[in-house]
Amino acid sequence: MKTSLRIAAGRGFTLIEAMIVVAIVAILVAVAYPAYVDQMRKSRRADAQAVLMEAAQFMERFHTENFRYDRNVAGVAVALPAALAQAPKDGATKYYDVSLQAVAAQTYTLRAVPKGAQATDPCGTLRLDNLGRKTGGQDGCWRR
Repeated sequence: MKTSLRIAAGRGFTLIEAMIVVAIVAILVAVAYPAYVDQMRKSRRADAQAVLMEAAQFMERFHTENFRYDRNVAGVAVALPAALAQAPKDGATKYYDVSLQAVAAQTYTLRAVPKGAQATDPCGTLRLDNLGRKTGGQDGCWRR
């Protein structure tokens, strides 16, 4: 009988062991979560950059057909297709609003404004113009 009591008493964890496990998990979370959030921001930013590049291709095709960026040969003002107005393009939560800014006969600027969870991204608003100049936030935002 004494043997079975000793075996039963030795099967659990002590409070110290449990607290050590909790501390290790807390340290791992404290290190991993910020890295995860940063990677998510970078991924969303890459989606917005891809949409901006696709919108620039649309604008170049529009210019090829109409010899200007601001309106077609019938005089109708240019507008981005609905699929290029937000990023990402799929059915997921939208993190950027994409729009045309400063459209003239021979120039345009595309802009992606972060929203929602992406609003705290240090790169902020991303821009792409008709000359291919990419700007937004800190240096290197288009390279990451």
